[in-house]
Amino acid sequence: MTDAEDRKPQSDEARNAFLPPSGVAAPADNESSTTSEFALPDGLAVPRPGPESETTSEFTLPDGLDVAPHPQHEPEGSAFSTPRTYSARQATFTPPTGVPLVRLTKDVPWQDRMRTMLRMPVTERPAPEPVQRHDDSGPAVPRVLDLSLRIGELLLAGGEGAEDVEAAMFAVCRSYGLDRCEPNVTFTLLAVSYQPSLVDDPVTASRTVRRRSPDYTRLAAVYHLVDDISDDETQVTLEEAYRRLAEIRRNRHPYPGWALTLASGLLAGSASVLVGGGLLVFVAAAVGAMLGDRLAWLCAGRGLPEFYQFTVAAMPPAAIGVALTLTHADVKASAVITGGLFALLPGRALVAGVQDGLTGFYITASARLLEVLYFFVGIVIGVLTVLYFGVQLGANLVPDAALGGSDPPQPVLQIAASLGLSLAFSVLLQQERATVLMVTLNGGVAWVVYGAMHSAGDISPVASTAVAAGVVGLFGQLMARYRFASALPYTTAAIGPLLPGSATYFGLLGIAQNEVNRGLTSLTKAVALAMAIAIGVNLGSEISRLFLRIGSAEKRRAAKRTRGF
Repeated sequence: MTDAEDRKPQSDEARNAFLPPSGVAAPADNESSTTSEFALPDGLAVPRPGPESETTSEFTLPDGLDVAPHPQHEPEGSAFSTPRTYSARQATFTPPTGVPLVRLTKDVPWQDRMRTMLRMPVTERPAPEPVQRHDDSGPAVPRVLDLSLRIGELLLAGGEGAEDVEAAMFAVCRSYGLDRCEPNVTFTLLAVSYQPSLVDDPVTASRTVRRRSPDYTRLAAVYHLVDDISDDETQVTLEEAYRRLAEIRRNRHPYPGWALTLASGLLAGSASVLVGGGLLVFVAAAVGAMLGDRLAWLCAGRGLPEFYQFTVAAMPPAAIGVALTLTHADVKASAVITGGLFALLPGRALVAGVQDGLTGFYITASARLLEVLYFFVGIVIGVLTVLYFGVQLGANLVPDAALGGSDPPQPVLQIAASLGLSLAFSVLLQQERATVLMVTLNGGVAWVVYGAMHSAGDISPVASTAVAAGVVGLFGQLMARYRFASALPYTTAAIGPLLPGSATYFGLLGIAQNEVNRGLTSLTKAVALAMAIAIGVNLGSEISRLFLRIGSAEKRRAAKRTRGF
């Protein structure tokens, strides 16, 4: 063969992929060169157990099979060398009994257990332990998903946070044996997906929440139902769960309409006393709030959106305050208007929105905060309309008027006013009578903490409000864990005395008198106070979850609750 033929490229047949390249020696026997992924590489020595070890394994070598000893010349850093710390007596394989399951503590409320598992990846969640019996055919997947969606709908419409709603839906699914389920909650949409196995198609169901009416009685009853479903000692079939859910929907409110109107008047009057008002101011603020409440009910009956209801409800208190100023009565008109605003500020929605944001539900948090913004704009329009005409008529409204207490200070009167405000707020939320006393005392304690820090300690109002709201959240979470219920009934009404009514009023008044900078400064303070309330309540709740353990396997009846304002 010539040199030119040697330089010619070889054909595809000559370049076989299984032929060894040039310079590499082929094995002596090609037929015996077939290898297996389970075969031991050349030079790898497997130590044999001593005679005292009689335990056999599927990975041990059979008798009669000799393995070449490890070559002594192999350096320690080689991939085929045995590490110095290796011992044949160590357990190098999965034990025969399997890997132990991760089990969560059962002496904590179901909310904490489900919340912990929801924050885990799906592959790391412990195996499900169904607590509700079903036949041999397995759980009825569509009915279980539908039940979880209906329960989540009542909780979300009642004002519960998105994380707690997902925890309740997850608890229902796992209790009936559906482990690979993923609930998803947004502001108006609920969805849950279940995948039987990695090779089966997922089953997904969804439900839309079109009407939001906070109802604390239904909320407490739903929590009680979920608690029974997730309990391994209480057997609740699907039929029984649907029956109880239908009874919850038909539950009557504990307070009639006239009681709600009187409660709104008591709330406004108590708030006016907190900012330095007297008996006449109390009566004027109560009358204005009751008129606004009746007008809001009338607008609701005509089908107007809530934005216009808040706008109309904000006008009567402002009109009464302007009328008292025009008559030159010796009263604090600012206290009258401020008291009327207390009954309208959306503190519940604000706390829920901030809580959803802090727990990672940013879409739901944005929607809730946008709802708060719309309500606040409605209040602004109603009050500004009345204040503008009042200023044009010559009403002497002073933006620099100091509010926040009487001179000399009367702490006993203010504490009584804070108790009355919390009591009225709890009635407006239609809480069960058994929880009203606890909430009222919680509101009084919150005002005492705020007054001690701000008035006696000369601490900024934002910091004082945050600490007082943290006390409210801590107490509410403790009561919720003790009763295996939601914390909303014990926190929402108790933050009433801390709402920034006076800062909101002075901001609106400054804008109405063409002092925009002064008004925006006051409104910024109101926003800061509102955020301090929301963050403080959430922080108090998280502290109780982290460091305190209250609750046991012994069942306690959850507190029933009622409709919200």
